Amino acid sequence: MLVKVFGSTVYGIKATKITVEVNVGQGSKYLLVGLPDNAVKESQLRIETAFKNNDLKMPRMGIIVNMAPADIKKEGSAYDLTIAAGILAASSQISDEQLDKFLIMGELSLDGSLQPIKGALPIAIQALRDGFKGMVLPMQNAREAAMVKDMEVYGITHINELVFFFNGGDAIPRVIVDPRSEFENNQESWDIDFSDVKGQENIKRAMEIAAAGGHNIILIGPPGAGKTMLAKRLPTILPPLNLHEALETTKIHSVAGKLSENASLVAHRPFRSPHHTISDVALVGGGNNPQPGEISLAHNGVLFLDELPEFKRTVLEVLRQPLEERRVTISRAKFTVDYPASFMLVASMNPCPCGYFNHPEKECVCVPGTVQKYLSKISGPLLDRIDIHIEVTPVAFEELSSVRETERSEKVRERVIEARKVQENRYEEIPGMFANSQMTNPMIKQYCDISPAGQLLLKNAMNKLNLSARAYDRILKVARTIADLGASEEVKIEHLAEAIQYRSLDREQWN
Repeated sequence: MLVKVFGSTVYGIKATKITVEVNVGQGSKYLLVGLPDNAVKESQLRIETAFKNNDLKMPRMGIIVNMAPADIKKEGSAYDLTIAAGILAASSQISDEQLDKFLIMGELSLDGSLQPIKGALPIAIQALRDGFKGMVLPMQNAREAAMVKDMEVYGITHINELVFFFNGGDAIPRVIVDPRSEFENNQESWDIDFSDVKGQENIKRAMEIAAAGGHNIILIGPPGAGKTMLAKRLPTILPPLNLHEALETTKIHSVAGKLSENASLVAHRPFRSPHHTISDVALVGGGNNPQPGEISLAHNGVLFLDELPEFKRTVLEVLRQPLEERRVTISRAKFTVDYPASFMLVASMNPCPCGYFNHPEKECVCVPGTVQKYLSKISGPLLDRIDIHIEVTPVAFEELSSVRETERSEKVRERVIEARKVQENRYEEIPGMFANSQMTNPMIKQYCDISPAGQLLLKNAMNKLNLSARAYDRILKVARTIADLGASEEVKIEHLAEAIQYRSLDREQWN
């Protein structure tokens, strides 16, 4: 008897329907075809043992399982339940009447219980497009898949529940989730706040400007000055995710297996902080079984690189293309996949190996030339993509011990949201454009027109501070954001003057 059961495979962050054809007939061999990997081939042992431990019969006949389309590699253990359902239906142990209306996925344990799978959300989205009535999958993934409206999702914990479900026995309750209400309820919950940071008002101002314009920022300062503390609080002042961004972010984390059990939509902007020993592939994605890298996991959020010069040069250089295009293309001999990678880069570094170059109190003990050698680990093209460079100085004891209330993230976020609205209106006719940091040279000329007095100020600053040529456009972009925060139509001299302060690494003392 021949039956067809349906599963899915995830390619990039998109799913593709897989038809599992099971034929039970003459012979005695079990054959699995359709380009399965070792994990799929091992499903025979898991299925056979699960059947035996639950009084289900493994047919002692020839079983041929074909996974179509045969030119797509099938990977992982998520097809266990799909194949098991096909064998049960082909051997008349369950009814095949409703089998073609449901997509079935899950990993079987030897006792028949189910383990969670990766990518349940993109699989559910594609299943709806393919016209399936519903899905049967592990209970741990049910809430995630149920975020797709009009898709009936049934979560099960054991293979016996699958048998009852298709034989019309004990009813399995449908999992229903209201993603919008859960998403909105979780958005305001933060464990950290900008008010936790004592002092550093000028750095907070720079972070606010970076958040308002989507600018990449690098913090330079001695150990213990608060660089990491400030960076971790940046997501609390960014505009909240909208439903589309939350869905896209959740899809990426689902494919990577980063969602917790019974998870719903990702409500907060991601904050990823990889260690400096990270490899190129772990950062941008890829591998034998393609997976999203850290830059994609930081999509719609923040990628924080602590101690930037300690990262390998090759790792830093692979960031250049994603920072410009806001997506990364992984090309190999056998596959090409695209992952979104629209993130804010926040980097921190010590000014020198000992950490005390330009320190107001402690003396730098590095030998001559060490500072330049240390900074040269960061290439010019990468620095060219970082709009704001700001020095972080140590906080005085009086400020640390102060009980004065400082501004909370909520107040800062309100100003950032207003500035982003101005930018959305400005760029509404340009697809994919949402912030000043994305402006091209023609846009800079159009939207950053400055007066003759402003041109003179910028010229004097370039000459006196020995700012590099790449600083010119960056200063204008940042000045445009400062003007937006001040609800100003034009870029004024005071906006330019403030923007000039945020180019520390271009000044003569660093060069």
